[in-house]
Amino acid sequence: MCCEVDVLSLIVFLPLAAALVLLAVPALTDAAVRWSWVAVTATEVGLVAAVWLRYDTPPPNTLAFDEQVAWIPGVNSSYHVGVDGLSLPLVAMTAVIFLACAVYSLRDSDRPRTQAALFLFLQTVSFGVFVAADLILFFVFFDLSIVAMYFVIAGWGHGDAGRSALKFFLYTFLGSLALLVGFIGLYIGAEPHTFDMVELAAVTPLAGRPLAGGLVLAAVLIGLLIKTPTFPFHTWLPPAHTDAPAIGSAVLAGVLLKMGTYGLVRIAMPMLPQAWRDWAWVIIAIGVVSVLYGALVALAQQDLKRMIAYTSVNHMGYVVLAVGAAGLTAAGTAEARDIAVTGAVTQMVSHGLITAALFLLAGVFYTRTGSYRMADYGGLAGPAPKLAALFAVGAFASLGLPGFSGFIAEFQIFTGSIAAAPVTAVALPGILITAALFLRAFQRLFTGATAGLSEGFTDLRRVEIWSPATLLALSVVIGLLPRVLLDTIEPAAHTLVTLVGR
Repeated sequence: MCCEVDVLSLIVFLPLAAALVLLAVPALTDAAVRWSWVAVTATEVGLVAAVWLRYDTPPPNTLAFDEQVAWIPGVNSSYHVGVDGLSLPLVAMTAVIFLACAVYSLRDSDRPRTQAALFLFLQTVSFGVFVAADLILFFVFFDLSIVAMYFVIAGWGHGDAGRSALKFFLYTFLGSLALLVGFIGLYIGAEPHTFDMVELAAVTPLAGRPLAGGLVLAAVLIGLLIKTPTFPFHTWLPPAHTDAPAIGSAVLAGVLLKMGTYGLVRIAMPMLPQAWRDWAWVIIAIGVVSVLYGALVALAQQDLKRMIAYTSVNHMGYVVLAVGAAGLTAAGTAEARDIAVTGAVTQMVSHGLITAALFLLAGVFYTRTGSYRMADYGGLAGPAPKLAALFAVGAFASLGLPGFSGFIAEFQIFTGSIAAAPVTAVALPGILITAALFLRAFQRLFTGATAGLSEGFTDLRRVEIWSPATLLALSVVIGLLPRVLLDTIEPAAHTLVTLVGR
């Protein structure tokens, strides 16, 4: 057990230790800093792979690789970490995305020491959110992710980065305050009072108190849906993505947005099952609107990065739709709700890999020409065939074509959701609109005569190929061999649906 404990804590805090070393050793050259960052993130991937290989599905309402140490005993809060089928896939996704960003940054020369240290710190807090089993610990990591991303956007962004970073910080920090109020409500409602997430899921605070449970759920939902983000809490997202550096957008979309949806399945659903069931139709409605609105607004965009940003509202809407459907506990729908939750977690992983890759590819446009306007390009398939090929793969993956992870996720989401609530089929046109917007973007950028800023455009360099190609290859692996992922998620999804149905 000691070895298990050590490896999970090591995964969380190794990047932070490396960041401190990079800042404390000024003699390191810029190249040494960059390669040290790559080495640390590669080590993290190896450690997570070792945990995955040793992972066995834990009994219901327990965690694997569990570690608990007293921290703030006065309020029954502890350093408590562990993983299960809901969190381990997101930990693995996080490790891969940060490695891809470190490799992609080998081409950069802007303050590499500070940038590497900041991203390593962001990696620590991202892991911390996904392994935390105590609400206060979760909140600390959740809040620190906002601080780290603020400095990423403000320090390495472009355009009106300062204003976009400030809007991002204030909006999401407001959400975290609402989340803290919800956590305090869970603490007060629990007997005995505790912030331990495993214990809270077992005792179901506020059961039998629909008004108090609904208010606490509302606070938790506001905090998590702002982070996700869903309609109407999404307005911070497009400017933050447009002005962030490519690796900042990749981490923001690939990792940080999942903190919101992960909080739904880890906190809101199992700890407030009665309130979740009572408000299931409201949550479904938010998901449906987010799916359709995100796709339609993305279709209207002329800026490549803003288009990809709005597709995140669309894709995260699928997750919210599925977990909302899991709250409809009519007789005979248990299997359908299992499928919906499994699809929701699969979608978190799929969206992280695909959208991170698309943002890294979008960064190439700004690096070459300083513009994301799709009207400035045309015929890029000629001078940049590698970029065209990878963008096509990313586009097809994002629109849910069979053979990619997006198809596996969306098929399960709609199969489970429609079986539980046939009216959720109204969200299906979101898939068609997403296909239209990506195909139109591909035509505008890569087909036709070479024009505008496409003149003299150079193709992808080696470090620009490896990162998005690896992320998209993993999407293909999941699309063709889904059992590798589903065998881990399905038992945890079944446990969650059981908890919601209590």
